[in-house]
Amino acid sequence: MLKKIFILTLFLALTSCGYKAIHSKKNFSNYDFSIRELSFAGDRQINLKIKETLNNYTLTEKDKNFALKVSSEIEKIVLAKNTAGDPISFKSTIIINIEALLETNYKNKIKIVENFTYNNIDDKFELKRYEKQIRNNLAETATEKLIFKLSNIK
Repeated sequence: MLKKIFILTLFLALTSCGYKAIHSKKNFSNYDFSIRELSFAGDRQINLKIKETLNNYTLTEKDKNFALKVSSEIEKIVLAKNTAGDPISFKSTIIINIEALLETNYKNKIKIVENFTYNNIDDKFELKRYEKQIRNNLAETATEKLIFKLSNIK
């Protein structure tokens, strides 16, 4: 009986914890900027991930209205090799250069660099899938940083 009461109390406490998703559509109104124009160059997969997140900021118009030119690239570097010359570990780096133009002709250049180090996997199919997942995660992190930087431009 005591165990049931504890579980019920725990359930009630956790369901009313006040969790809210940071980038939900309700929270877009908390940011004081909007994006009127997006243009992309560079790595297609990274650009699609960035565009997916930033499209939510094109729906409404705010006081700060940006035109963004996004250029992205990805680098994969072999960090270590074994005695046979096969790679043991890699480092993936994404570099995103953003040129933010305000309507008042104010130009701001932002550079975001994210990297991740990982070990080689024998199964090449799994390695490619893992690298794709890393690329998506790095792009999401970089986009969150971009949103934060855009919201802090005065």
